[in-house]
Amino acid sequence: MKRLRPLLYALVQCTWGLIQTVLGGVVLLRYWSRPHFRYHGAVATVYPLYSSLSLGLFLFITDKPPNGQDRQLLVHEYGHTIQSLILGPLYLPLIGLPSLLWAQLPACQRRWRSGISYYGFYTERWADLLGERVTGEPSMRLTGL
Repeated sequence: MKRLRPLLYALVQCTWGLIQTVLGGVVLLRYWSRPHFRYHGAVATVYPLYSSLSLGLFLFITDKPPNGQDRQLLVHEYGHTIQSLILGPLYLPLIGLPSLLWAQLPACQRRWRSGISYYGFYTERWADLLGERVTGEPSMRLTGL
């Protein structure tokens, strides 16, 4: 059964999560020369941007993780892939877009002044919880960032 899990994960990401997986494949081609590795069935790429990204079957992890927390960030981004498995074509409007706005809009970036953690937003908190539950490893939610 353990050998079937990565296969089933990839099958569901390539069908139910097709839209985000295709977008992730395009991003993968852009960063093809960067280091890649497998993580619980996902294809993870270490890339040179400051924020990380999860699109279907693909994880893109910054090569500049906060405070050296690369493993926790990987678990967090993997949690987003589980959201993709659950939500399928609704992932981008319900998780992807709100998460992008939360990370990039100047009004949302002022959250730190109020002591609001980036990982307190519903998309991020849920990704942390899912990533921890599936991998059994700690995620970003306890970092206070």
